[in-house]
Amino acid sequence: KMLAAYFDCPGGPENLYVKEVMKPHPGEGEVLVKVSASALNRADLLQRRGKYPPPKGASDILGLEAAGSVAGLGPGCKGQWKIGDAVMALLSGGGQAEYVTVPEGCLMPAPNDMTLIQAAAIPEAWLTAFQLLHFVGKIQKGERVLIHAGASGVGMAAIQLVKLANAIPIVTAGTQEKLKATANAGAAAGFDYKNEDFSEKVLAFTQGSGVDIILDCVGGSYWEKNLNCLSTDGRWIIYGLLSGGYVNGDLLARLLSKRGTIHTSLLRSRDKEAKIIFKTLLFFLQYKEKLVKAFTENVLPYFARGASPRLQPFVDSVYPLHEIAEAHRAMEENRNIGKIVIEMPVST
Repeated sequence: KMLAAYFDCPGGPENLYVKEVMKPHPGEGEVLVKVSASALNRADLLQRRGKYPPPKGASDILGLEAAGSVAGLGPGCKGQWKIGDAVMALLSGGGQAEYVTVPEGCLMPAPNDMTLIQAAAIPEAWLTAFQLLHFVGKIQKGERVLIHAGASGVGMAAIQLVKLANAIPIVTAGTQEKLKATANAGAAAGFDYKNEDFSEKVLAFTQGSGVDIILDCVGGSYWEKNLNCLSTDGRWIIYGLLSGGYVNGDLLARLLSKRGTIHTSLLRSRDKEAKIIFKTLLFFLQYKEKLVKAFTENVLPYFARGASPRLQPFVDSVYPLHEIAEAHRAMEENRNIGKIVIEMPVST
């Protein structure tokens, strides 16, 4: 058996507790990972509230990413991993437990120069940002990218990835402390969405031309301002709806006038069960594996000491597993700059 973050019914953070559950066994092509740390994501909060159930076939334990060591290999593994390897993983669920099983193609080596707590802050945020910028947004050198929630885990990753692509990151955030952190991470400009009209500020910063890409996790309440500062032929990428999905206004006419495009993306729903259900859509079969492979080849080397530029995950705070409820409260109150990490108990 093992310990895991759990809740019996949807609700607030107070519903969370640590439960003893059965330890998973790796299936065909899967690797068993002994988890050292797992980071918290907005999807965990939504799942806890009953608003974001795990995909069919995924673990109902919280946690979309983890870092730890290889503890077992299922049948059919191709030999790229061995017992004891330090790894980090993108998951469809199950990361906030002492053990988790992972398709071997969704594993990445943990950077040699980082602790496993630091490594746990990489998979979901960095792969999400990488996917949005490269797989969806097709970012090009010199383009201007507006990143909402710039001090979040995805935001801090996106700032660095935009700079790595020789493009220009611009952010919004809700406090001066957060804006300072985004500037330190490399943001070319940052605007306080609570106290100023970010669309006017973005237009002024870009001398009226606007931004080529918007990474938007906010949704409904931002639509007019987003369109105000979107450039002609710009790409508006929606990957979250923190303010809801309702739009009241002539969005399509405004979008058409700029020849803009809206893209949407949910990384979690691209799970291995989708491959069985949609057999004709073969690209679903290996989407996450392709994403992990591209990230491992093109980005992971920049986390090493001595790399130029050197990429850095931002860990805001670390909570032991038994304080999982307090970690959820911290994220719900938007206290964090960067990632909140959950540390697993040390086995005796």
